[in-house]
Amino acid sequence: MKKWIVSLFVLITLCSIRYYDPWILEAVRMKALDIHQQNQETEILDQIVTIEIDNETIKKNGQWPWPRDVLANEVIRAFEKGAGMVVLPILFSEQDRFKKDQYFVDAFLKLSPVVVGQIPSQESKGNPVPRGVAVIGGNATAEEPAWTQWLYEYNSAVGPIEEIGDASAGVGMMNSPPESDGVLRRLPLVVQINNQLYPSISLETLRVAAGDPSYQMKVGDAGIEAIRIPKFSKVITDSNGSIWIDFRYRTKSYSMAKDLPNLAGKIVIISLTASGLDNPVPTPVGVLQGHDVIATSIATMMAGTNITRPWWSDFTEIGVVLIGGFILIIAALMMQWYVSALMPILVVGSYFGSSHLFNTDGYLIDWSYPALGMFFVWAIAAFLRFMEEYKQKMEIKKQFAGYCSPTVVRMLQENPALIKEGMKREISICFSDLRGFTPLGESFGDDVKGLTKLMNGYMDAITQPILDADGMVIKYIGDASMHVHNAPNDDPNHEHSAVRTGLNMLKAVEKFNEKITAEGRPPIGMGAGINSGLGYLGEMGSTSRHSYDVLGDAISTAARIESKCKEYGCLLLVGETTYDKTKNDFFYLKVDELAVKGKSVGIRIYTVLSEMDWMMNNTNWGFAEIQHNKMHELYKAQKFDLAIHWCNDLMHEFDGKMEGYYKMWIERCEFMKTQPLPEDWNGVFIATTK
Repeated sequence: MKKWIVSLFVLITLCSIRYYDPWILEAVRMKALDIHQQNQETEILDQIVTIEIDNETIKKNGQWPWPRDVLANEVIRAFEKGAGMVVLPILFSEQDRFKKDQYFVDAFLKLSPVVVGQIPSQESKGNPVPRGVAVIGGNATAEEPAWTQWLYEYNSAVGPIEEIGDASAGVGMMNSPPESDGVLRRLPLVVQINNQLYPSISLETLRVAAGDPSYQMKVGDAGIEAIRIPKFSKVITDSNGSIWIDFRYRTKSYSMAKDLPNLAGKIVIISLTASGLDNPVPTPVGVLQGHDVIATSIATMMAGTNITRPWWSDFTEIGVVLIGGFILIIAALMMQWYVSALMPILVVGSYFGSSHLFNTDGYLIDWSYPALGMFFVWAIAAFLRFMEEYKQKMEIKKQFAGYCSPTVVRMLQENPALIKEGMKREISICFSDLRGFTPLGESFGDDVKGLTKLMNGYMDAITQPILDADGMVIKYIGDASMHVHNAPNDDPNHEHSAVRTGLNMLKAVEKFNEKITAEGRPPIGMGAGINSGLGYLGEMGSTSRHSYDVLGDAISTAARIESKCKEYGCLLLVGETTYDKTKNDFFYLKVDELAVKGKSVGIRIYTVLSEMDWMMNNTNWGFAEIQHNKMHELYKAQKFDLAIHWCNDLMHEFDGKMEGYYKMWIERCEFMKTQPLPEDWNGVFIATTK
């Protein structure tokens, strides 16, 4: 639950941060949107050209500023080449020191249209040149026009001298305020000074080119909505009256020092580009000259591109992160890891979706915030899941490392559901118990530490064969143990594995005895019981304390079989289900047909002495096996005296391993002789104790 809470908290926090939109997010957003501009193919404008006053021109005509008759002659030269109009983004705020202003003005009046520039200022004094405008909509008052709170506001402006201002066909503002990161992306088409409106030089150029006396500005409740020159289509602006410039457009540039091409009907921008006199402007596509900004902004309006950031963009961007992030949280926390491939799909999809909207509709929809937001949410959720699973794996390793082979531990770590959800399957169960603890304990006296160390060594000895066979130790209970095969890992020959492991455990005890007897300790023994059947495995216990365990009738039977080892004098007893599956692989002797306590039906119990291939080299065991089976036939036929006789004959067979059993069986026969048995008695002995 904690990982869900943290993941959702991160998602909501990211959406909240985007809602308040700190400057760092705006800067990243702008950089991301710049990529769309950079990926556009450049288009060379045919209607607009630039004549540059470059280093070569300065060298030819002398130091700037030139006498205004020199500049007037260059303007005349442009008109002589067919220019439709000339734009001079140059400030003529002072009288010409060479007294050539009248010549300059006469040239304007003769060759008009010419548009010149003025610069907004925060100075209290200035001489701005206004132009008429019609305002549509908005809640205006006499004291405060509708656009007051939206347009960029300046105290004044530095305009051309009166003679040049009056002679010019248009006068426009040369202001290009950059974004917070210093890059120019938007251009104000109109600014305000003392409740008067002043167009940009780009808008003024377009108005003059159209021959319109004024322009219209639509104001709504959310700010400036559009600006329109009657002969052109409506230009959509942001709330501050600015347009997003489409930087795909470029102009052909020519040096003023050289012959000019045919300029028939073109808008000619005469601009300073000489070193130290130029006006470099940082843009999304690199540093451009001021005249490039004027030209691209004019082209943007003429083409009707209308790059906009629609009112619903913020909601869309937050919504994409909210929905996409929630989907990724579900994928990261609940589904398989390969489902997390949704993350790069959504991240890349946010970019291509944004790019598609820009290229087809001119919409500026941020892809960086959705991409980074969804990635961050996914990364947090994936990290929390990884940490939870890592912790779970470490807990599994801690819990099972001493009980299972490394193979089984890895399997449980990769699929913890095997523990939590449990399983139902056919398994083989082995219970073991130490024999001879009393004399062993007495040999240590009060040395509990020494006894504990030896018992741990014993458990290590009998556990290693289990781990080698990929079995799982379910529990240790004092000096007893319980383990299973075919759970949780698959073992199609689990009956065989269980019996072989039981034999290897007995061999391990023999080797352990060699060690402790050399230290002067009495030898110990081990009894084990094996059974196969259906088992229910999983994590069981109370909420405060639980462990991996196994339940089932087959498990109870295995425990009762093991409890009979001492009574029968056998080291390893096997139930009939296990015997039926492995009788061709091991050498078995029938021990009894026993109805264990709590059962009404008898089961056959066998003891296993060795693997079959070992017995094949010991023919004496084969003859003794025949006698052993004959003895059981006599017992079942209620010929107990003959059965006792055969037991005595078999006493020292099988290398003496069955001596204890035959002594017990003689006692059984003597007891059964005293019992009133029916003639059809099936030979099943009903146990009265566990």
